Amino acid sequence: MSDLAELVPDVATLRAGLATSGYLAGDALATALLLSVRMGQPILLEGEPGVGKTEAARALSSTLDTVLIRLQCYEGLSSAEALYEWNYPRQLLAIRLAEARGEALRDADLFSEEYLLARPLLAAITHPGPRPAVLLIDEVDRADDEFEAFLLELLADAAVTIPELGTRRAVLPPVVVLTSNRTRDLHDALKRRCLYHWIAYPETQRVAEIIRRRVPAASGWLAERVAVAVHRLRGLPLTKPPGVAEAINWANALHVLGLSTLDELAVESTLGAVLKYPEDVETVRAGELSALVRNA
Repeated sequence: MSDLAELVPDVATLRAGLATSGYLAGDALATALLLSVRMGQPILLEGEPGVGKTEAARALSSTLDTVLIRLQCYEGLSSAEALYEWNYPRQLLAIRLAEARGEALRDADLFSEEYLLARPLLAAITHPGPRPAVLLIDEVDRADDEFEAFLLELLADAAVTIPELGTRRAVLPPVVVLTSNRTRDLHDALKRRCLYHWIAYPETQRVAEIIRRRVPAASGWLAERVAVAVHRLRGLPLTKPPGVAEAINWANALHVLGLSTLDELAVESTLGAVLKYPEDVETVRAGELSALVRNA
């Protein structure tokens, strides 16, 4: 990690690097990411959907000038799907070619590096460098308890055993970022192995600055109005309050339509860019539309 220590010697340097990558992080998040990088310890980022957890990992990989390897978790995800699998079509083709030539194949001929397909976890462990990969284990709360237990061993040892080939141990252990939307509680054992940071909704001015960076064609005035409107929407009894991602999407939709004023017509025509449940759209249309425009 000495190279990383030179690359990001302090919080200010890392925060500036994240900003250059288009991600505005506060001191607390930048500190947590720096500790993860420098201590070689996984970090668990939790927060509401759309607050920038995944983007934090993307920006970190860009700042460290290394590859981002992403594992998207889902219900039923198995360790085999996340680690590696054998290229069965190529193995079958090799068997048929050998039979046509009258040759005999051993197991070692079929279960070799040539037929191994690395999935995200193995790819991160075997990444050759020159810097460690950033391994993003996204939405780990969507995976099953069994997969979460499997991660404990992998994160502790930075190694995996392939029965046919032996143990693969990381020469450069990856920088591991786990994200969770808290759809379920993670086990304490996993949390103990990780640094932790909760990413809250950013304040209005930061949201406006993020919009200006991500949608540079939109006017600064529009970015501020969208940020204020999104902040007000989060105060309503909505099924899914909008996050930063929705604010960016909303500003972009307004720009694409050539709308430079956030009036009732503009809001009405673009609500689908910021609200994702029909009940939420109806809540705003039923009585909050005028107040939303007035406050924005």
